[in-house]
This record gives sequence, C-alpha cells and structure tokens, in this order.
Amino acid sequence: MTKLVEWLLGVTLVVAAWALVTWDLLDLRLPQTYRDVAWPMPLYLLVTFGCYSLATVGYRVATFNDCDEAALELQEQIKEAKEDLRKKGLKI
Repeated sequence: MTKLVEWLLGVTLVVAAWALVTWDLLDLRLPQTYRDVAWPMPLYLLVTFGCYSLATVGYRVATFNDCDEAALELQEQIKEAKEDLRKKGLKI
C-alpha cells in the first residue's frame, strides 16, 4: 500500500467519523456538547498537522548530514568536465 493510499484511507476514516458525530447520521442520540466539540475538529486537526509538519521539517533541517565523500566526488566530476570542455575548445 502506498503512502498516498494510507493517507487517503486515514483522512476518509476521520471525515466519516466526524460526519457521523457532527450530523448524528446513525441516530446515536449523542449529547449536544459532543456535536459542539466535533464541529470545529477539522480545523484543530489541520492546525495540529501543520505544527507537526513544521516540527518535522525543522528537525530534518537541523539534523541534515553533510556528505563529504559525495562532495569530493562531485568536485572531481566537475574538474573532469571542465578539462573535457577545454579539450573540445570551449573557454571556461
């Protein structure tokens, strides 16, 4: 199962549960306070998801590793490309 399918399934389940509680579709006769709390829940979940996303991106940026070997390899490839272009008559 791909991540997209997992996310869509999760969102679908949350929306279905929210709709059931908000509009009392199963005639559960829930107290009004439950519906009052459930109504703004998508906004709360969206804000929570945004905070989680920002925290995850911030953590990944803070713990980003340098790839010294890859940097050296790339510098060597750049030198080789420049030499090859010089041999073909291009001035760099």
